[in-house]
Amino acid sequence: MATYSSRPVVVAQPAEELAQKFADFTVLQQRMDTMPAEQKAAIGEVTFSADTISIHTPQMGEIRLKAIERSIKGMVLEAQGSPVPMKLNVALNPVDAASTEVKGSIEVEIPALLRPMIGPTLQKAADRFGELFASLA
Repeated sequence: MATYSSRPVVVAQPAEELAQKFADFTVLQQRMDTMPAEQKAAIGEVTFSADTISIHTPQMGEIRLKAIERSIKGMVLEAQGSPVPMKLNVALNPVDAASTEVKGSIEVEIPALLRPMIGPTLQKAADRFGELFASLA
């Protein structure tokens, strides 16, 4: 299994508050809908339902991630209908009482021979996912 991690981003909100925001992804859709067009373009085509995040990419089509675990420390999302097993983890690490470090990582089962070809794309996806959660927080 290969893991690709985003850079940590510090958000000026307590971890408990962030965990509550991520308890229902429809709130994130509302935030996304109010973003400026250039910020939406940087994030890409993403839609949210209560328990799923759908990411649309030209290279891979639609990837649907379903929340399978949620806690104050973060959440785990599992790819639905993906050709390879994949999980996305969002870690919420309190920095202090008023701020939290958010870090995303993608765990995916891909053959070692394909990692050099697919790895850079997955790293970009991990970085964009981390940015997405930080900007929606």
